Amino acid sequence: MKKTQTQKIDLVQINKVTYDGELFKEFKTGTPIDGLFSIKGGIPRATNWMLIGDPGVGKSTVALDILSDVKASGGRVLFVSAEMSRVDMYLYVERYPKFGDLDIFFTGEMEEGADSKRAIENLFSQGWDLVLMDSFIEVQADIKESTGMSSGQAEKWLLDLMYRHNLGNNEAKVYTSFIAIQQVNKGGNFVGSNKLKHMTTGMLEIRFENPDDYESDRFMLFSKNRRGHVGKKLFFDLSAQGGVQYDTERFQKTEKMKEMRKEELERLKVDGEKFDELFGMKAKAPEPVAVPETVADPIAEFLGRVPLALERWRELPEKERTRRSDWASAATKDATRQKRYEKLLEELLA
Repeated sequence: MKKTQTQKIDLVQINKVTYDGELFKEFKTGTPIDGLFSIKGGIPRATNWMLIGDPGVGKSTVALDILSDVKASGGRVLFVSAEMSRVDMYLYVERYPKFGDLDIFFTGEMEEGADSKRAIENLFSQGWDLVLMDSFIEVQADIKESTGMSSGQAEKWLLDLMYRHNLGNNEAKVYTSFIAIQQVNKGGNFVGSNKLKHMTTGMLEIRFENPDDYESDRFMLFSKNRRGHVGKKLFFDLSAQGGVQYDTERFQKTEKMKEMRKEELERLKVDGEKFDELFGMKAKAPEPVAVPETVADPIAEFLGRVPLALERWRELPEKERTRRSDWASAATKDATRQKRYEKLLEELLA
């Protein structure tokens, strides 16, 4: 009978682990996107980021802009391009001259029959602070074709290689971070295995505000981020020469509005709890705060506590105000009517 080998399992207590301080430093771009990548600001070392988005939205341009800015701040960076040629890149450099200073490996320029796996392995072994791959799935396909691996085996090998360099296993002993542009399916969703998803520190999505209009505004946000914020929209523009232009004013205004809405909802919650405590009730919500008699309808009376919401309410066409007012006032229970008022408040502050 064949003996089953006992697998060794290592248990880890984080308090007993010694960390290199370099692990917790960030690469700075000097642009507003630093605040999206991490709470501290910048791209943390030893992390892996996937970048997805609508066709033609500017994924490669944004990624190259990030890479160039990290190099300008002193980082050692590498661009692995499996989708562009030197001619394609020259046209980019004409518009964005700083892209011309990047070290680039064009996988498509390798001789027929060459070993992509070994080439990438040797290149990464030099040690880089930040590596951009465009795209992950095409680099994976190159490895598959040159080695005879299956797609799953090629993906696993590439992910294991990235992880080794995350841990600083290279000649320069640096904790490499990776940004990989990844393709999406027809529904615009991420394409990749569960292992790829789990190994990803963050997912940066770049979208058109109107997916059916390629002339509409463009924005980016993180739908997943273990080191920073999720869901914060940062609009940007590619029309200027030299680099990506970020709309910081619009970003700050949006965040301020969200904060106002959060504060108001919290105030409503506190009012409700005080009301319940006063009358020994749990279900019934507090009555609207009274405002000057010049306010004509109950909706406006409720909104009077938030001048901005009241102002937007009064800007609505009379027909629309009537429709919403009828809907809110149709509730027979006070608690339900209060919730409808609160929903209107949220919509007006959105």
